[in-house]
Amino acid sequence: MEALMHVGFQSRVYSDPINPSSRSRSWKSPSIVMESRRSNLTCIRAQQSGTRDGALVATPTSDSVVEELKCKDWEIGVLKDEIAATQGIRIRRRPPTSPPLHYVGSYEFRLQNEGNTPRNILEEIVWNKDTEVTQMKEKYPILSLKKALENAPPPRDFLGALKASYLRTGLPALIAEVKKASPSRGVLREDFHPVEVAQAYEKGGASCLSVLTDAKYFQVNTDYIMFALTNMDGILMLMLRFFVYLKGSFENLEAIRNAGVKCPLLCKEFIVDAWQLYYARTKGADGVLLIAAVLPDLDIEYMLKICKMIGLTALVEVHDENEMDRMLAIDGIELIGINNRNLETFEVDISNTKKLLEGKRGETIRQKDILVVGESGLFTPADVAYVQEAGVKAILVGESIVKQKDPTKGIRELFGKDISS
Repeated sequence: MEALMHVGFQSRVYSDPINPSSRSRSWKSPSIVMESRRSNLTCIRAQQSGTRDGALVATPTSDSVVEELKCKDWEIGVLKDEIAATQGIRIRRRPPTSPPLHYVGSYEFRLQNEGNTPRNILEEIVWNKDTEVTQMKEKYPILSLKKALENAPPPRDFLGALKASYLRTGLPALIAEVKKASPSRGVLREDFHPVEVAQAYEKGGASCLSVLTDAKYFQVNTDYIMFALTNMDGILMLMLRFFVYLKGSFENLEAIRNAGVKCPLLCKEFIVDAWQLYYARTKGADGVLLIAAVLPDLDIEYMLKICKMIGLTALVEVHDENEMDRMLAIDGIELIGINNRNLETFEVDISNTKKLLEGKRGETIRQKDILVVGESGLFTPADVAYVQEAGVKAILVGESIVKQKDPTKGIRELFGKDISS
C-alpha cells in the first residue's frame, strides 16, 4: 500500500507522512507475514524456452542491486494485494505470479498465463496504470513536483462550487465530464476539442468539470487496442504500446485551465500512487478521484492527508455496500461518489444509488455532512430526479451530454430546464 513505505522491515506502526511524530493504528509486522511466504516468493528470472508449449525455465537472478530491488518491489506488491483482499478489494495492483520477466527499454513484458492475465477490465486498467506511473516517476521525481507546486495555479474550491450550485438551483450540481472515449462505449465524440467542450459546459451551467486524463483507455479506440494486444507480439506490440503511451491527455487539463474556464477541475484518473496527486495539482487540478474498489483504507487515509496538504478536493468513489461502509468509517471524507456502473462488468443500474443511501448509511452521511455525487446512467430529467430524491446533491455526467452536437443544449435536456442562470 502507498502508506506502507518499508514493508519488509519490522515496522509495527503506521506513521503519518506529514507529521512523522504522530502514530496511529498498530498492526502485525508485514515482515512476519512475508517470512511465511519466503519459500514460494523466491525471486527468479524466467525465460521462455524454445519449446512449443512455452514452458518457463527458471534461472537464478544476478546479485545486482537493481535485481534485488525488483524482487523486493514484487514481494511488496504481493503483500499489498493480500492486505487489500481482507477489506473486500478484489482488484490486484499488478500481476501476482512472478517478478518482472523481460524489459525492453521502459516497457515490461510478461508471458500470458492464468495468473498474469487481468480478471476484468478494471484490473487491466490498474495494471497498466501501475506500469505507466512507474515510468512517469522516473521522468518527474517527487521532489521536482513539489517544487513545481510553487508555480501551480491556486486551487479552486471544488466542494464549495457544488454546494453553491445546489443552493442556487435546488437541483443537483453538475460535474460535466470532458472526455473523448470510454472503455465501455468506445469513442463518444469524434470532433473532440476539449477546450470548446469545457466552455460549452460552463456556459450551460456546470458547476465543476471532470477531465479524463487516462491516455490509454479514454483517448483511443480501446476495442481495437485490446484486439491488437491480444493478437500481436514482439516488435509490433512494442510499437503499439509506444503509440498508446504517447497519447497524453493531461494536456487537456492544462489547456482547459489555461483557457480561462472558471469551473473547478477534477482530474479523473486511476490513482494508484500518491505521486499522481502531486502531478495532478501541478497540471492545474482542483480535485482528484480516489476509487475505493482499488485503494485500501490505509491508502485512502494517506492520500486524503496529501490532498488536504496540497489543496486538492478528493472525490471518493464507491460501488457497493462494503465500499460505502469502509469509507464511512474513515474520518475526513467530505465528498462521496456513488458509481452506478459495475467497474468489473460495466453494467449500469441507477437504483444502486438509492440502495446505498438507505437506512443507517444515509443517516451517517447526513450526520457527517458528506455531499453525495451520483455517477453513471443519468440521461433524462427523470433519472436526475430519481437520484436527487435518494439523497444526491450533485451528479457527474459525461456520455449523455458530450455526445450532443451542442453540449450546452445537452445540459438543458438532461435537467429539463436551463440551469445556467
